[in-house]
Amino acid sequence: MVVAGLDGVGDRDAAEALKGLRLYVARSELPEADEDEFYHADLLGLKVVMVEGGAQVGTVRAIIPAGATEVLEIDRGPGEYTLLVPFTRAVVPEIDIKAGWLSIDPPGETEEERDTVSGDEVSDGERPNEAENEAEEDNGKKD
Repeated sequence: MVVAGLDGVGDRDAAEALKGLRLYVARSELPEADEDEFYHADLLGLKVVMVEGGAQVGTVRAIIPAGATEVLEIDRGPGEYTLLVPFTRAVVPEIDIKAGWLSIDPPGETEEERDTVSGDEVSDGERPNEAENEAEEDNGKKD
């Protein structure tokens, strides 16, 4: 729970009137993050590279709350799959905010199995369900 006081808000009724209002704090007013703690705003836009080889994967687009851990959404560029990886030390072992990058070591199935669904190969950039939907639409047009 967060308890805060605001100038001009003297009682509970005045506070209730502000329910749903978004409050913003200047970055300069925030305390320094502890080691292994990060503000979401600092992670957004970071370059993402692979641990092995340092190949650039994309950039951090969003941080998604997902229960016990958060998930990084990585934008891989136009026409590419968005990559989702758990935001854990095992998967994201190194973050250098000042240099503007973080490294990932995604679970094997993230890259290796994404193009295979039930043993059927699909081309890069084509989502498995899209191929099935297009085939169903084509069958419907013939009738």
